[in-house]
Amino acid sequence: MSHTPPVSLRPFALLLASGCIVASGLAAEPAKTEPPLPAAGQDNAAASPNPLLDGPPTASLPVAAPAAPSPNATVNLIRLLVAKKILTAEEAQQMTAQAEAEAAAAQAQAEENKAAASSPDDVRVTYVPEVVKKEMRDQIKADVMAEAREQKWTAPDQAAEWAERIKMFGDFRLRAQANMFPSGNDNTGAFPNFNAINTGAPFDVSGTNFSPQYNTDKNRDLIKLRVRLGFDVEMSDGWSGGFRLATGQDNSPVTANQALGAANGGQGGNFSKYQIWLDRAFIKYEQGSQLGDDFSLSFGRFDNPFMSTSLIWEDNIGFDGVAFKGRKTVTDGITGFLTGGAFPIFNTDLNFASNQPSKFASTDKYLLAVQLGADFKITKDITAKVAAAFYDFDGVQGKMSTPFIPLTAQDQGNTDDTRPAFAQKGNTYMPLRDIIPSAINNFGTIDQFQYFGLASKFQVATVDGRVDFNNWEPYQLSLIGQYINNTAFDKNAINTVAVNNRGANTAAGQTGAFAGSDTAWMMRVQFGKQAFEKLGDWNVSVDYRYVGSDAVIDGFNDSDFGGGGTNVEGFTLGGSVALSKDVRLGLRWLSATQIAGPQFKSDVIWLDINAKF
Repeated sequence: MSHTPPVSLRPFALLLASGCIVASGLAAEPAKTEPPLPAAGQDNAAASPNPLLDGPPTASLPVAAPAAPSPNATVNLIRLLVAKKILTAEEAQQMTAQAEAEAAAAQAQAEENKAAASSPDDVRVTYVPEVVKKEMRDQIKADVMAEAREQKWTAPDQAAEWAERIKMFGDFRLRAQANMFPSGNDNTGAFPNFNAINTGAPFDVSGTNFSPQYNTDKNRDLIKLRVRLGFDVEMSDGWSGGFRLATGQDNSPVTANQALGAANGGQGGNFSKYQIWLDRAFIKYEQGSQLGDDFSLSFGRFDNPFMSTSLIWEDNIGFDGVAFKGRKTVTDGITGFLTGGAFPIFNTDLNFASNQPSKFASTDKYLLAVQLGADFKITKDITAKVAAAFYDFDGVQGKMSTPFIPLTAQDQGNTDDTRPAFAQKGNTYMPLRDIIPSAINNFGTIDQFQYFGLASKFQVATVDGRVDFNNWEPYQLSLIGQYINNTAFDKNAINTVAVNNRGANTAAGQTGAFAGSDTAWMMRVQFGKQAFEKLGDWNVSVDYRYVGSDAVIDGFNDSDFGGGGTNVEGFTLGGSVALSKDVRLGLRWLSATQIAGPQFKSDVIWLDINAKF
């Protein structure tokens, strides 16, 4: 490659024209003999044949040490031109810099060419097997991806950005549980398991066999496992999403516990494997606006969006459907919030009734809910939160069927799907099938195959409150309360159809009056660290609750107190201590007594070890 020199070539032209310089190593001109130098003190101008090129007398110039010879011939030539007064010092400096740069570039190219040349130690491979090529490609790919993750490369697949938008979380809990039943509980068959009946074949109420029954008198010890693993994903423009997997003995909506060695529920025992369930799956849009400081929409299956306690919603429950939440600062120290949504509870089977060509009308069930509340900053150390909510459970009440005669347990009634798909215990139930007495069923004395549905409507109003006192930092004292009333409860109407939650019989052959109720309430006090940060952090709590039989739907509330469900009252006492920032040990005692119906008391003790990651 040619380069244009940064200085004029005029001095070289003059030099060549004058014929007074010979450059060592150049073959363009034969060597010439220069005239002898003048003697000391002789006039230089008079002795020189070319006074224009000689410059001032040498005797008048300072004597400089000669520069060390350069390995670059061009540099030596430039120095000679300066000595002969053909080039100025400034021109020489520019030409020297260019010459040295070009020499360095040439040397680097030569070394590169030398390295590329074959050496005696080189091995030439004329054929590489395909399996070796594949191994090499895989190894190189693995090395590159590992380096990309480590160094957070942003190209070509932006792996680092993708990884930073995904957050993984999970927890593990192992629980030792003791279920204890004091003496005196009724064990004569007064506690039918309606969930077992409604999720299986209909029960023949005219038969001589007992229906499925709850345990009321034999203690049981269990070890339970719960593992959950989830992912939150941040998207663009205010969108996010997530999902979570969890253990579970069955698809119960209220617990992810798996009893180790369990014989029921279709899994467990003899070291068999356990199932994993899809526990959460949602997308969410969140944005601020003029209407609210924070507004969000959630779609899919997500956490409970409402302020509540386990009186109405079990802590582990997930909501299916769509929910909105919004917050707005009202004044300094007061922030209002609004939450609502629509949630499908049950959709009728497309082919119901499945065993006949004529299908039955749909009996879909929905929850429509809204909650309005506010956060208050009362003082520097005291905050409060209150909320009022209304939950309309549409279509959950059982309905009496069109009169028919079931010939077998497989025959279906047109209101069978109004029975709960899942229940715990406590709600009041009614029979769903209007079975015609005839000669076929011995006039109602045999083959009375029956399902059961909820006897009450549920339109539930709640008031929640919480006050936090932070006067004893880092410890916090909290007072938590909730009051609930089922505004659609009609005691007289329920009395005509209820098959449980009745008082003692008043006369032979007569059932007792319905004794259920529509009210629930709870008060809790807790003290200690709200979030464990180190070994030794602790908290304690105590609460008392009263849960009427039909204040809430028993299939959705606390799954542990009194064995889960409603129609119970009693207290809970517990505490936790941190074994590390992420591991804690907990102990709790739950003591419950049934409110309406025969005597039933239970005491449950937990010992938990929890770990989060």
